[in-house]
Amino acid sequence: MKSPIEKIIELRKKLLYHEYLYYVQDSPEIPDIEYDQMIIELKRLEKKYPTLSNPTSSTQLIGGKRSKIFGKIKHNMPMLSLENIFNKTDLFIFDQKVKKKLENEEIQYCCELKIDGLAVNLIYYNGLLVKAATRGDGFIGEDITSNVRTIKSIPHSLQGNNIPMFVEIRGEAFIYQKDFEKLNEEYRTNFGKAFANPRNAAAGSIRQLDPNVTANRSLSFFCYGLGVVKEGNLSSSHIKNLQQLRKWGLPISDYTKIVHDINDAIIFYEEIKKNRYNLGFDIDGIVIKVDSEKMKNHLGYITKVPRWAVAFKFPAQEKSTCIKEVKFQVGRTGVITPVAILQPIKLGGVNIKSATLHNAKEIERLQLHIDDVVVIRRAGDVIPQVMNVITSKRSKNSRKIIFPQNCPVCNSHIERIKGEIISRCTGGLACNAQKNNTIKHFVSSKAMNIRGVGTKIIHKLIKKGYVKTIADLFLIDKRNLIKIDGLAFRAAQNIINAINKSKNTTLQRFIFALGIREVGEINAIELANHFVNIENFMLADFNSLIKIKNIGYKTAKHILNFIKEKNNKKIIYQLINEVGICLSEIKSNDDKKQNNYFYGKIVVISGSFLNLKQSIIKSRLESIGVIIKNHISKETDFLISNKSNTNKYIKAQKLGIKIINENAIIKLLKNKF
Repeated sequence: MKSPIEKIIELRKKLLYHEYLYYVQDSPEIPDIEYDQMIIELKRLEKKYPTLSNPTSSTQLIGGKRSKIFGKIKHNMPMLSLENIFNKTDLFIFDQKVKKKLENEEIQYCCELKIDGLAVNLIYYNGLLVKAATRGDGFIGEDITSNVRTIKSIPHSLQGNNIPMFVEIRGEAFIYQKDFEKLNEEYRTNFGKAFANPRNAAAGSIRQLDPNVTANRSLSFFCYGLGVVKEGNLSSSHIKNLQQLRKWGLPISDYTKIVHDINDAIIFYEEIKKNRYNLGFDIDGIVIKVDSEKMKNHLGYITKVPRWAVAFKFPAQEKSTCIKEVKFQVGRTGVITPVAILQPIKLGGVNIKSATLHNAKEIERLQLHIDDVVVIRRAGDVIPQVMNVITSKRSKNSRKIIFPQNCPVCNSHIERIKGEIISRCTGGLACNAQKNNTIKHFVSSKAMNIRGVGTKIIHKLIKKGYVKTIADLFLIDKRNLIKIDGLAFRAAQNIINAINKSKNTTLQRFIFALGIREVGEINAIELANHFVNIENFMLADFNSLIKIKNIGYKTAKHILNFIKEKNNKKIIYQLINEVGICLSEIKSNDDKKQNNYFYGKIVVISGSFLNLKQSIIKSRLESIGVIIKNHISKETDFLISNKSNTNKYIKAQKLGIKIINENAIIKLLKNKF
């Protein structure tokens, strides 16, 4: 068992290490709550063993170390830290101490947000911004003047009246969550890494050697107080001074409130805690200050903290825990998502047992191993995320995470196309994880057009075990359909009729129905026109695919991965050979071009017709190489419509697009309907 002095020495050493990472490197390993717990433990030990106290202890210092790469600026008034409290009991104790010191005078408190950013001191001389510095060690900060000048919300000159000759203005530089997400996306793409949280992004951005880098980081700023003021008359009220700063053109938070009782401060705390995730930026609590400047001066300071203010912190958003294993989940569209299974922790009032790892690139970025100790972050209703690995705690038993080559659900090959970060199962027709989406797409009107089979019926057929793949849909028995709740005999018969009718279709509809990634209606037409029949399509190679219009590298890869996957091939041939799906023979492109008025044209079909169904016109035109679209544009060659009062008709007239009615289309196609 360690002696008190050994415990104190160990804590001081750990705190110095983590302060260096936090303040100098802007790259903390541990969550704030763990740092706070070490500080609390060290304070307890130093109080119990006062002979072991030391002025260089983290409990006595105001800030962290300064970086040597920046110049120094001495603060005219120290930039103090705040005492952190974590419960209502400690808040009541703070209130009692204040009242006792002030001999029960009537007190007003100013409640503010505790923004999770980087403390900054601005110096204005005759209304002009001349210097800016970080908190540093509380007495001397880093010169960040050039970088601060790039923050749009900080004015280079103050406007209005009553501007002091010299004034120090304190505030917090931070980054909005939307800007943080954008910045992290850029960093992951360009550098393969990301900031752990918005606070580190703000700190890292403002402490850049190149101000141009800071300028591109979209930093923001809120004032929270004053330092030294010379030759100026300001209010004796803290909140009124904040309002004066706003009049001079400086930003302050709208969430600032005067309360007359500590219970009202608690109400403010609860309201902000409830709405903290709607603010658009990170906060980790509220700050409660005595509003009277006279009272503040009377209360004074203790070591590194004022007696007149306290930070009431929220429950932690970050904690550390251990990764026990990694499971790979398959989404409805085949996306493979790695999920970390954690040693359970309680975070933000919720028991956390797992956290998303997003994709293989994220695992590579984190350099994550199983058995690693990691920092978990949860904000609002966001799924918990692994923010970083505490590499100093990595055990000898840790092992690398191996991304699977095959789908954990159906054993089909997993594809990861060059230039994409997402991995997907290629067995779309066979994968149980994807079958809801697969069947829904397969029966849709633009695919096999099986009427009556909607989302609810698909869900029930799958739940009952009647349909496992799209091939099973064609083998469904009417009696099983009737067993589905709410489905009458006639409705069941209509579904059977629709299924049987859909067996006679076109190659382009069938290809589209397969649900191959990035193969839409237009690509399906191009593929059908090129390969003519399903046998040729199934034998396609990369070189033949990329020669086809609109088929690029990625689409070709998706097609190949799909048709080469044995599980998909099995179901496709089952549909053709066992189910009896008949695909109408498609003429070669040369044959189509001969005496074909419409080949290669873009056509829009609008409204209903007397003698023909719109679906029949569409199917016939597609079979001869026509590209059907839903909306009129400058690229449209023809509109087929019987009505002249529709929006499409009017737009086509304005654009000078040729309009054909039902009789004309029949004649042009030589009545081959």
